[in-house]
Amino acid sequence: MTNAAPLQYRVTRSRNPKPAAEREAILAVPGFGKYFTDHMVAIEWDREQAWHDAEVRPYGPLQLDPATSVLHYGQEIFEGIKGYRHADGSVWTFRPEANGARMQRSAHRLALPELPVAEFTESLRQLMAVDDDWVPSANETSMYFRPFMISSEAFLGVRSAHKASYYVIASPSGPYFANGVAPVSIWLSTEYSRAGRGGTGAAKCGGNYAASLLPQQEAYAQGCSQVLFLDDVEQTYLEELGGMNICLVYRDGSLVTPALSGSILEGITRESILQLARDRGIKVVERRIAFEELREGVSSGEISEVFACGTAAVVTPIAEIKGPGFSVGRPDAPAGELTMSLRKELTDIQYGHLPDPHGWMARLSPA
Repeated sequence: MTNAAPLQYRVTRSRNPKPAAEREAILAVPGFGKYFTDHMVAIEWDREQAWHDAEVRPYGPLQLDPATSVLHYGQEIFEGIKGYRHADGSVWTFRPEANGARMQRSAHRLALPELPVAEFTESLRQLMAVDDDWVPSANETSMYFRPFMISSEAFLGVRSAHKASYYVIASPSGPYFANGVAPVSIWLSTEYSRAGRGGTGAAKCGGNYAASLLPQQEAYAQGCSQVLFLDDVEQTYLEELGGMNICLVYRDGSLVTPALSGSILEGITRESILQLARDRGIKVVERRIAFEELREGVSSGEISEVFACGTAAVVTPIAEIKGPGFSVGRPDAPAGELTMSLRKELTDIQYGHLPDPHGWMARLSPA
């Protein structure tokens, strides 16, 4: 069952919003994912009524029955998308239709209802209609939106839930790199896989991230910022990092990234970076990449730059790749020229400093 008309939102404003002075103090040093706005979005779904009861309400705890199926079978998906304050005071977001479509694909894979893409974007607008003042304006700051959906039926049978809930919370975010963008070291996981063939690797669901946390701990213990996973069958080909896609720049100027395999998340930032590269006339190749090709290419200089990309950090230069008994690159290597150029072009579009030739930006609130 689908909704024939757009949802109508009920708005209940918080009786205890953060005082302006306290909010401004938070926006001055927001960190990442530490503070949340005064309100949230909630929309309910069931098999009889489809999507209904859309509301903006005060931010607060969820009340769940102990038998709620998400707690037992992990039927949960989420998205990450940012809002950007432009010079005229308006707030914009980046490619919400792409995030909404990806959320639909994730929902399909997790047997959850598919929220219409237009309603996905509208939920962000509705939240900004009451919490616009929470969007920071300093350089490299943004509003990080976390839309998510859970199976909310209290039922222990192993089947897809007949009830689901969709929420949006928002967190003002500072620069991902407190001291500026700096190259990082990453750890190659040779024992664990992020996802398997036919599994949920292409869906943005919590279970994928839960599976990455143990190898991520291993990466931290080795002095690395992120973990790089290989394919689960041959343990040979690059897949992605724990929360980002990976790209390689070759000596001939081409940009190469692992082809989407069904176990790699279809990153919105990845797709956008590849498009910007193509716009420049750069040869873009999506194919299988053996780790040995990366290892030998970095050592010989055939691969001149390596970077990761994702919503939170946008583009992260990679200086060194470490694994059991080996290291390639060096931790003090500078960020690559193309890496930083593509990052700047993308962020300049997002913040309204450059024209938006592909129509990627969508206004969430007026100036």
